Amino acid sequence: MDILSSTLGLYLEAAPWLLLGFAIAGIVKAWVPEAVVARVLGGSGLWPITKAALIGAPLPLCSCGVLPAAAGLRRGGASRPATVSFLIATPETGSDSVALTYALLGPVMAVLRPVAAVTSAVFAGLATAFLTRGEPVETSAPATSGCGCGVVDATNANEIEDGCARDSCCARDSCCAKVAKGGAWRRLVGGFRFAFIVIVDDVAHWLILGLAAAGVLLALVPPMSLASWGQGLPAMLVMLVVGLPIYVCATASTPIAAAMLTVGVSPGAVLVFLLAGPATNIASIGVVGRLLGRRALAGYLGGIIFASLGLGLMTDAVFSAVGFEVAAQLTQAGEMIPEWLELLSCLVLAPMLAWPLTRRVARRFTRRSPASA
Repeated sequence: MDILSSTLGLYLEAAPWLLLGFAIAGIVKAWVPEAVVARVLGGSGLWPITKAALIGAPLPLCSCGVLPAAAGLRRGGASRPATVSFLIATPETGSDSVALTYALLGPVMAVLRPVAAVTSAVFAGLATAFLTRGEPVETSAPATSGCGCGVVDATNANEIEDGCARDSCCARDSCCAKVAKGGAWRRLVGGFRFAFIVIVDDVAHWLILGLAAAGVLLALVPPMSLASWGQGLPAMLVMLVVGLPIYVCATASTPIAAAMLTVGVSPGAVLVFLLAGPATNIASIGVVGRLLGRRALAGYLGGIIFASLGLGLMTDAVFSAVGFEVAAQLTQAGEMIPEWLELLSCLVLAPMLAWPLTRRVARRFTRRSPASA
């Protein structure tokens, strides 16, 4: 019952901010043309790398969904360093995750998280530029099927449907979910359809798992019990070991981060998890190596590791020097939302999260049934 109560409490607090974040993501999708993004990311200097990070940060793409978008940027002329910067900044933060961060972690972390994401992306881009010096300059990515999805398809054996792997995140991403062209109203409707159907479909199961994991942690681990070992470089290295290989989207990682802060993990260690967890996973590491080459992959991984550790240590040092307590802010943002709005948001969001899971279960059951064979 404690686990259920903690999980429902987090869901109640997060629901209105999730809806706000999805709405912002739809507006971004409707009004940020991908062709324009591709045109401005040529070159490997500081400015193209910084532009790639700034453009990618608000976009609503996960560490898997960003891969076809990055392949499109490479085909459009983006450099390796700029592509790496885009690959890191985009999944580390987004409009939906920033809204949820404000709700669960407070305003300071809501500002720190995107700033740290852009900083780590620029650092990784510069590291890639250094490591790839002397390599031939390519103007396009390797040939792929569809809209870049062929790169993702190479990592799995999913069936292909309309140029994309049917069950891959690519199939639910922007490359296969085109926003309708036309007037402002049609673009806005298309953007909202992308946000509230495609993005929700992509993050639903991970968000539910993240809320459940946070509920378990809050219920079973006494408050501040991890304070003795959840700080410093060793704790941050543990966060890297946990975060780098697994897939956890920026939105789903937020309630887990809130739970870790509550039980005594330092803000710097939590920030390492928020940066490293969404930025990459085992599947994306392999795809990046094929897409950009081994030297660029070294810059990609090295940039994530060293930037997240450096930012984590700096965060703990600054917060300790000024006497700032992040845990004191964890519930302040949620208190701004009226109870009736929280309940209404929960009722609206619940079927949106349940539908993707129901469809996946039904699809797998249909495939396994003798009748379908």
